[in-house]
Amino acid sequence: MKNLKIGFIGAGNMARSLIGGLIASGVSTENILVSSIDETHLSALSADFGVRTTTINQDIVDNSDVVVFAVKPQVLKEVCSELNTRADSLYLTVAAGIPTSSLANWLGDRLAIIRAMPNTPALLQAGATALFANAHTSKPQRESAESIMRAVGLSVWVDKEELMDTVTALSGSGPAYFFLLMEHMIQTAQDMGLSADTARLLTVQTAFGAAKMALEIDKAPAILRQNVTSPGGTTERAINTFEDGGMAKLVHDALHAAQDRAKELAKELGN
Repeated sequence: MKNLKIGFIGAGNMARSLIGGLIASGVSTENILVSSIDETHLSALSADFGVRTTTINQDIVDNSDVVVFAVKPQVLKEVCSELNTRADSLYLTVAAGIPTSSLANWLGDRLAIIRAMPNTPALLQAGATALFANAHTSKPQRESAESIMRAVGLSVWVDKEELMDTVTALSGSGPAYFFLLMEHMIQTAQDMGLSADTARLLTVQTAFGAAKMALEIDKAPAILRQNVTSPGGTTERAINTFEDGGMAKLVHDALHAAQDRAKELAKELGN
């Protein structure tokens, strides 16, 4: 991948995080080109990373093996429709909700297109990304896309595109669910007498520690939970309160609601 020429259309936070991750993994700045209508963002990327920049999107297509669309979903159709594409390039989109069929309609048939669904922790190289490739994508192109997204965290593949809506509901929107739980834990701890700083630090570090255990200990979360839930103890009473309050149904309903909205947005933005 180090010799691959990678072009970004869009210079926002996701492009910045991917560029930073790629450079940290050994990709030369000479092989990265970025376009945007926002010259302030381009100047910042050039100053911070030394990458080449342009205000002309077609320059990205003309000079890249991989074209990464890092723009808002609402403008992706307009951006794609103005490009003269190359048949030998890979087109990788990180714009949420847009199916590969829509990209093919806007860019041209028989092109290699991969759809990626990262999440916001990618900004800290701690993201979770799912990828789906269309039928015209080669194995080396799949490997290139996976390497690009691994620069900002974990990457997995799904073999059915409709599962990307599930991914959106789970990991795409997921950070907000954990933030919401932390928010309520912090507020309740303050109501119970802790200072705001103490409540925040203890809550955030506890969330970090739990996530680290779930990642690094080869046991299911249910087992890890049982291991810290002593019969008749404080944790058991809290867990029972969560369950009696319908936590399982709330999580089920929330993920399905997010999935339904992802499907709606795909129809709205993909036309």
